Amino acid sequence: MSSALIGIDAYLVDVEVDIAHGLPSLSTVGLAEGAVRESKERVKAAIKNSGYDFPSDRITINLAPADVKKEGSGFDLPIAIGILAAMGFLAPESCAGYLFMGELALDGLLRPVKGVLPIAVGARDKDLKGIFLPEENAPEAAVVEGVNVYPVRSLSEVVEALLGISVPNLYFHTPYQEDEGDDRGLDLKEVMGQENAKRALEVCAAGGHNLIMVGPPGSGKTMMARRLVTVLPPLTFDESIETSKVYSVMGLMPKGAGLITIRPFRSPHHTISNAGLIGGGSNPKPGEVSLAHNGILFLDELPEFQRNVLEVLRQPLESGEVNISRASVRVTYPARFVLVAAMNPCPCGYRGDETRECLCSHAEIERYRSRISGPLMDRIDIHLEVPAVKYRDLTVSRHGASSGDIRGRVLAARKIQEARFKGSGTHTNGGMRNREIKRFCEIDRDSSLLLEKAMERFGLSARAYSRILKVSRTIADLDGSASIAVPHIAEAIQYRALDRKAYP
Repeated sequence: MSSALIGIDAYLVDVEVDIAHGLPSLSTVGLAEGAVRESKERVKAAIKNSGYDFPSDRITINLAPADVKKEGSGFDLPIAIGILAAMGFLAPESCAGYLFMGELALDGLLRPVKGVLPIAVGARDKDLKGIFLPEENAPEAAVVEGVNVYPVRSLSEVVEALLGISVPNLYFHTPYQEDEGDDRGLDLKEVMGQENAKRALEVCAAGGHNLIMVGPPGSGKTMMARRLVTVLPPLTFDESIETSKVYSVMGLMPKGAGLITIRPFRSPHHTISNAGLIGGGSNPKPGEVSLAHNGILFLDELPEFQRNVLEVLRQPLESGEVNISRASVRVTYPARFVLVAAMNPCPCGYRGDETRECLCSHAEIERYRSRISGPLMDRIDIHLEVPAVKYRDLTVSRHGASSGDIRGRVLAARKIQEARFKGSGTHTNGGMRNREIKRFCEIDRDSSLLLEKAMERFGLSARAYSRILKVSRTIADLDGSASIAVPHIAEAIQYRALDRKAYP
């Protein structure tokens, strides 16, 4: 038995080997792709160089189920074991109940493969005896409790274990521990000035709200975005498993790590394609939105992205997942992330700057901003103006709140939301639907009057109304308030700078 992947889910594959009289050949059937078809040369050399005989007969290998594509080099080990069993060198019953996975080098050593974490989950669900896999993949598989993981270095080591000559080592399950803090060496206290912006980042982190920052070059937009991840709550075990599955499928797990334990921060370049951002290919792979699952997707210079690329963000922002359909397969990847974007106020970047003159015409500015569609802006809760940093802010010795201080307040607000949405499928205030907004965002008469005046004065749209209510709910949670008050509404109104009639 071996395993293959559809999206981030594994399914069992039976590797069947038949040896018959005829001209020497080795053929693989069962929709084998690329590296699987090439495995015959690696397997043949590995068996011979491990000191075993290779049959000079007609060998047929079937990968069942035969109507699903198989790809990757992980079938090398089960094919080699199957050939040795078909020769009678191994008893077929000695292989029963075990799953084999690994790429063979020509000398019989094993190399690591991708997608081990979801494969280990699949093996546990099928109540298999255990998994034989490359030593480097063992930490990743061992995080799944309830499945025996046997790390091996070579084909001969597997054969000796199945023959009973040696006892395979068992890699013990390591209990998950939440990280108490982010170890990337970043801290929001390093940001000089910009206290209003840092407060908005706190609200963004507390409620899981999407955020866009607008300001001139050098105002600290990217610096703050990179430090936002340091104030987010630690990954829970379930979140870590979900995120790690995506990284495992892509072969991006850190060496020696069993799980992704800190929230991802992905920052693709503005030249990225549709498939690079959302995922795709003939055999669909995850894109940047899925690699940012349970973390942050940062899009710097947002208007420089191709419009059709930005439009594909609308579905994952709404549903928290990506569905990719091809003629032969349909896969779903998780994509629940906080979108953080940054842009200049105009093409030259200095509109509204006190020290530099803007040279852009009104038509150029409108054309620049129109690259971002209304439906995409509709999914961004917080619009934040980030002015240039003044000299006195750069030279002041006093630092603002650290990431640790802000993270404490964020955690307290998240606990309130966890109790509020328990069992509903919603995780944060930023993900509230209309029904939940009506239920949890009731406001008193004074707050209603303030919001009505703001909408009339600034020309706020209907979509801005629900965004203001969601953000004000988060601000109230940060204050520990059960109800939304006038100060909460007033602060939330400030975070709508890009509404077309309100922004100059």
